[in-house]
Amino acid sequence: MRLTYTTDYDLTALHGRLLPVLKCIDQVCRRHNLTYYLWAGTMLGAVRHKGFIPWDDDVDIAMPRPDYERLMQHCHEWVPMPFEVIGPHNRPDYPYPFAKVEDSDTTLLERPDFLFPEGIYVDIFPIDGIPAGRIRQWLHIKHYKLFRHLLFLRGRDPYKHGHGLRSLPAVALHKVISLKWIQHKVKCVMSRHPYEGSTYVIDHDFNERGIMPRHLLGQTHEYRFEDLTLIGVEHYDAYLTLLYGDYMTPPPASQQVQHNFLYLDLNTPYREHPLYHQS
Repeated sequence: MRLTYTTDYDLTALHGRLLPVLKCIDQVCRRHNLTYYLWAGTMLGAVRHKGFIPWDDDVDIAMPRPDYERLMQHCHEWVPMPFEVIGPHNRPDYPYPFAKVEDSDTTLLERPDFLFPEGIYVDIFPIDGIPAGRIRQWLHIKHYKLFRHLLFLRGRDPYKHGHGLRSLPAVALHKVISLKWIQHKVKCVMSRHPYEGSTYVIDHDFNERGIMPRHLLGQTHEYRFEDLTLIGVEHYDAYLTLLYGDYMTPPPASQQVQHNFLYLDLNTPYREHPLYHQS
């Protein structure tokens, strides 16, 4: 089937379907004493807009590695359908180093080189420890980036650039190294320094910008998010300033852009999509 990028979808309807996913995560975490935080642009939305950033369709939370792993271990028993947690722990074809909570009654295709049918989702990023010294931090991130790049190459379509010479490295990688092995190596690098006892922590998705003193996360602190009450970073000002600088000033209209999805269907389960059975 031919797929082309589109922004022709109802962002309000998408937000409406994402709120129950967030509510489910909050209820599961409170019930089982798991710590989570509204994260990145979702934390910014909670502070600046008391909900979604109006033009944004990306929703993020983060969890300290020990809580994240507990959720991965028990997700099948704790998370009710139609919501489900997918990630390297339960999908051998999964191309990312973090998990997602998805609405399995919907269908989403994000990009042509990752024809990976899934439901609309909330990203869940593990928060890991990192050494305090700048040189050790630099070496850690370089090591992570190496395996993250291998994961990207191994997870994507090896023929993204056609069947010529440019495809040979990716094709060779597919034949020599399994996605499961790379996922294992990425996780080993990310979790090498225990969260407990680390003065500094990192969200690896932000690379160097994701390094922060652990005390910024603080204690449990509630924020209004649309019609929900969710948990976010206690010292939000320091956290958001670290990531975005003058975070209370919205970007110019030219930069207020939403995703370009390949395909979005809020009414059909992703397992009914033809590509799901080819993945």
